[in-house]
Amino acid sequence: AISDALRNAGWNVLTSSHNPDSGADFIQDLSDPSGAVKLYAAALAAAPDDFRAIVNNAALFTGTEKELEAVNLTAPRKLTMLLGGREGVKCSVVNILDSKTLGPSMETDSAYVRTKRELLSDTRKYAAMFAENMRVNAVAPGPVLPPENVHEPAGEMLLSCRPTPEHVSSAVLYLLEAESVTGAVIPVDAGQHLLVDS
Repeated sequence: AISDALRNAGWNVLTSSHNPDSGADFIQDLSDPSGAVKLYAAALAAAPDDFRAIVNNAALFTGTEKELEAVNLTAPRKLTMLLGGREGVKCSVVNILDSKTLGPSMETDSAYVRTKRELLSDTRKYAAMFAENMRVNAVAPGPVLPPENVHEPAGEMLLSCRPTPEHVSSAVLYLLEAESVTGAVIPVDAGQHLLVDS
């Protein structure tokens, strides 16, 4: 949905996946320590003049803590720092978080939520660090689509309009094109993050 929205807005989009049958432009396992660097190099080689933005939306919900940290946190960190190192090019990064990261941390937080919470912290840190040539923002979706093999209730929401992939895509597109916005997080969760006890 994000790729479709960006293409419809005139962006030249390259996609990546760990799944060889996905139809993505690049197949790369981001749990591999060298995966992010290889992906960045491949994307830069494919579009040396147009490579100006990254949407970090790869996510692992289950697996070992090491695997979740590699995909949900370490890979986005590496990709963001590599893009931020480009000189003379105005760039933008949008991290896909989870609206659960916007509430207080709890001992019961899953490894997935903990890694996404750290990515939230990185979003603000890198926004300040790379402000001269790169904007870094985030979108925090709520219960949009359930991840495969994960079963949990959607939870209470303040708004009657449940978030959709298209709502998330619109937020991503806005942040990629909002030239005066950095370090921002847009919750797309029908107000769920405001319900502290949810």
